[in-house]
Order: sequence, then C-alpha cells, then structure tokens
Amino acid sequence: MARTEKRLSARAVDAIKELGLHGDGAGIYLKVTPGGTKSWILRYMLAGRARSMGLGAYPLFGLADARDAAHHLRKLVKQGTDPIEARLAERTTARLDAARTLSFEKCAEAYIEAHRPTWKNEKHAAQWPATLKSYAYPVFGSLPVQMVDTALVSKVLEPIWRNKTETASRLRGRIEAILDWATVRGFRQGLNPARWRGHLDTLLPERGKLRKVAHHPALPYTEISAFVTDLRAQEGVSARALEFLILTAGRTSEIIGARWDEIDLAQKIWTVPAERMKAGREHRVPLSPAAVTLIEAMARVRHSEFVFPGVRPKKPLSNMALLQLLKRMKRGDLTSHGFRSTFRDWAAERTSFPREVAEMALAHTLSDKVEAAYRRGDLFQKRSKLMEAWATFCGQRNFAADVISIGAKANG
Repeated sequence: MARTEKRLSARAVDAIKELGLHGDGAGIYLKVTPGGTKSWILRYMLAGRARSMGLGAYPLFGLADARDAAHHLRKLVKQGTDPIEARLAERTTARLDAARTLSFEKCAEAYIEAHRPTWKNEKHAAQWPATLKSYAYPVFGSLPVQMVDTALVSKVLEPIWRNKTETASRLRGRIEAILDWATVRGFRQGLNPARWRGHLDTLLPERGKLRKVAHHPALPYTEISAFVTDLRAQEGVSARALEFLILTAGRTSEIIGARWDEIDLAQKIWTVPAERMKAGREHRVPLSPAAVTLIEAMARVRHSEFVFPGVRPKKPLSNMALLQLLKRMKRGDLTSHGFRSTFRDWAAERTSFPREVAEMALAHTLSDKVEAAYRRGDLFQKRSKLMEAWATFCGQRNFAADVISIGAKANG
C-alpha cells in the first residue's frame, strides 16, 4: 500500500497542542513535548534497523523545511548511507577544522594550565610561560598550531642555541611537549617538528659539544670542618638553615620549606613529604645529635610553621638567602647545593659505607631499575650511622686519616 504523504498543513501544525507524534507521511513526524515545544523527526529503516533523526525545531523550521530536509535524507538512505552518521561526521570535521585554527599560544596556555598542578617548583612553573613568551610566541605564537613546522622551530632555536644552550634546550623540550599535546587533542597532525632524535639533532650541534657541563661549586671535604666552624659563628636564621643543610645533605628547597610538623625529635627523624621531594617520594632523614641540637635551638625561638622562617610573615626563607649568606662569608665561590657534592665525596673517600647508602642519603633515584625494584627499604639504620659520622667529621678541626667503617662509632 502506498504511503500517504502531506497529511499536515501549515495551519494544522500551528494549531496542534496534543502531546506525542503527529505524522505527515513518508516518515516525517511533528513531536510535541509536555513543555509545549515542537520539533520535526524523520523515522527511517536502514539495514533492518529503525532509526530516528531530528530535523529541527518548530517554528524555526516550518513544515516545508521539514519536507525538504526529509527528501534529501531519504536519498542518502536509498544510497545506503545513514544520515545520522553522515551528520555526525560532518560536525566532527567542522570541529576539527575549527580546532586546527587554534593558535600555538592558546595550546601552550592550555598545556601549562593542565600540567601546572604537577609542577612542585614555582620557579620551574614560571619559566614555562616566560621562555615561550620571550622566544617562541614572537615567531609563531599567533599561528595555527597545525602550521608550526621544522623551519619555524629552527628559527626560534638557532639564534640562542650556541650562547644560551641550556635555555634553548629546555625551550625545545617545552615546544615538543606542547605540540605532542596538540596532536593528541586533534589540533594538529603529523610528526613533531620539535623532536630531537633523528630530526633536530641533524640540524643543531649537540649541547655537550658546545659547552662543558657546569657543576655546582663544591667545597673540598677536607675544608668542611673549618667552614662549619666559621658558619657556626654566624648569627641568623640563614646560617642555621645552611648548617642544617650541610648536616642533612639536603637540597635548598627541602631545607627552607621544612615545617615543624615534619620533625620528630623523639625519634630523631625529619620526614620530607613527597610533594617537596625532587623524586616525588617521601624521604626520611635521620637526624644526628648535632642536627637535633640545632633544631632544639630553633624550637626555642619558634614563631612560624616553618623551621627556618623568612622575614615576611608566614613565609620561609627565600631561595637566595643561603647564597647571600655565602657572599657575606666571602665564599661567593660556593653554592648551597655544592655541599651535597662535598658530602658525597667524603662518603666515597673517607668511609666504607656502600654506595647505595650515600645515594639514599642524598635521596637520589637508583639508576639501576632492577636494583630499585627489589630494594624496598630505605636503609634508614645505616644512613643514621652515616649521617652521625658526617656530623662528627664536620664538627672537628683535625680529622684523622683513617677510613670510617659501618660498624665503627661516629668519631672520625
């Protein structure tokens, strides 16, 4: 039996109030909802499957509009094409086309916002937008991210690769990360033009061939006891913080960020939370008698949540406080980080403690992945003996030449 078409009229459509579907024929229906809104629907069969597709809301789309749209869609069905999937594909293509016009700068901002919570170091987080704004944005910041190619990346890196090698290398890594993010998001296609291996390494010289690695200036361990004696003669929070840094072999950020709730004087343990550790893992630091004495002295003048409070209320010491102290001591040739190297050299040359004990004292990640997988403990007891020996060594003027063994008392 032939289908009855054009059952409705424009006047009838306007007058219909009854809820439900009202057929016009050929699969076209006017749908009336409880809220009184009306819209058009096309019902059809494809591969034995019933489908229903919206044609638009009434009165924006009138009866004639619905019939014209349905006529076009029925042609697609006859050709074996599902109109719903075809419309979805068109919309997806349109979104991708619009997305590909997203600028590199906008992608960079989105990437930074997404990853900022994972960056513990505020200085590191600030360097991302700063370097991009200084070097990358002027060249291709406003361009669609899809248009960033090898020539543009090279234009950014080549002028600073030789004289600002470290900055250029970090910038390249940041550009690569942003472009990878944009690719996964569907904002660009193709290989990453900022990748190093097999790509930019053929255009730019290796960093190691441009300059020697600059190590943090470190004090020879034979001079540490004399330095500590001079340090203990200095007054102020900065001096005590530097002394604590030396005694614990900690990093500057760990020391200045130390809070009282991390210190357990009864157990002689300082527990640094994972979010303040470079490796992202909690680190227990055994406190030698000298370190405990120092902490007890700071406790007597406690007026902040920080063990080593800064000048500003509720703030710790600044990152520059220890360097400024070294300059006042006429030791501008040193850095606070270098004392970790002093400790490591001493442990290697003046003790018989195993290498991994010293490495764990420095909270270094074990390079041997197999060893790291099997080592569950943190060698705390052995590290306690090591740090006590180190504190004793730092506190004496004339050190003995004999090597300190694990089982020996901390007297040399």
